[in-house]
Amino acid sequence: MIEYNKLINDIIFSNIGTINSQNILLFIIFALIFSLAIDVFFGELPTKIHPVVIIGSIINFFKSIFIKIKNRLSGLLLLLSTCIVSSVIIFIIYSIASYNILLLFIIFSILLSSSFSINMLLQTAIDVMNDLNESLDKARQSVSYLVSRNTEELTESFIVSATIESLTENITDSYVAPIFYYFIFSIIIIFHPINNSLYWLLMIPMLYRISNTLDAMVGYQTEDLIKIGYFPAKTDDVLNYIPSRIAGFYVVISAFLLKLDWKNSWHIMLRDARNCPSPNSGYTMASTAGALNIKLVKKETYVLGDNNKEIEIDDIKKAVNLSKLTIILFTITVILLLILIKVIL
Repeated sequence: MIEYNKLINDIIFSNIGTINSQNILLFIIFALIFSLAIDVFFGELPTKIHPVVIIGSIINFFKSIFIKIKNRLSGLLLLLSTCIVSSVIIFIIYSIASYNILLLFIIFSILLSSSFSINMLLQTAIDVMNDLNESLDKARQSVSYLVSRNTEELTESFIVSATIESLTENITDSYVAPIFYYFIFSIIIIFHPINNSLYWLLMIPMLYRISNTLDAMVGYQTEDLIKIGYFPAKTDDVLNYIPSRIAGFYVVISAFLLKLDWKNSWHIMLRDARNCPSPNSGYTMASTAGALNIKLVKKETYVLGDNNKEIEIDDIKKAVNLSKLTIILFTITVILLLILIKVIL
């Protein structure tokens, strides 16, 4: 176990080996707020040191080894190997930082911020909107980075639809899910502290990010990836099951506060969320389509919402505002629930 210096013991521990739950709660809350500030104001870490990029390199290394195993066991081995190696690397960084409380707080917050991506999520949608106002061809190029479909002949309405789909689908992956698991494990360590609690608190959202990155890299239904991608894809589906539905609900609440059509948002979410091939991605997309009274269409794959009005460029801005408020409300809920649970229990 790491030997914490006196400063860490004074601030985080009431005595050696026993976590002071009040101080750990403050650490949890302020680390979340600080990590959000890092992401919102500074965006992504440089590529060379970004944890997700490093995780991607680890995935590629083990993928080249395990893809030779022509059954689903290859995906399980890939998942376990990536998690173990990534956990060791983060533990080394955490151990070094733990000798100074300020350094620990900063490193913890920076690593936590890498488990989600609000700035990039919102900015990419705004960039497509700005490109649409300049040139259709430019918008086709920029939206091609967001979606897997062929964008060369997409009309303006389909570009707007694809942008809103990408934005809202990723509300869950890019923020709600990792912070949901951060919240759940925070409750556990506040009331049932374990050795290196802060390390495990950091690793929980990071393990989610590893699973999500694996799904993005190998979880495709192609001939070469169908075996190795099975376990990563199923794991990602399981981990997103509850967060996606929570996120969809918060989209409805946000629609109400923004004076959008929240009743239709709820109706369309319940009606159309399962239209998507993914068991989870439809909840935030369908609730957004309902709130904006538009139809989101991916040809030959799904249709979400009703064509109550023509979809237009300004709908991207509305979807961005809806996504922002969803993230803000979820964050406020997490912080208030942590405080409330601590006070009551």
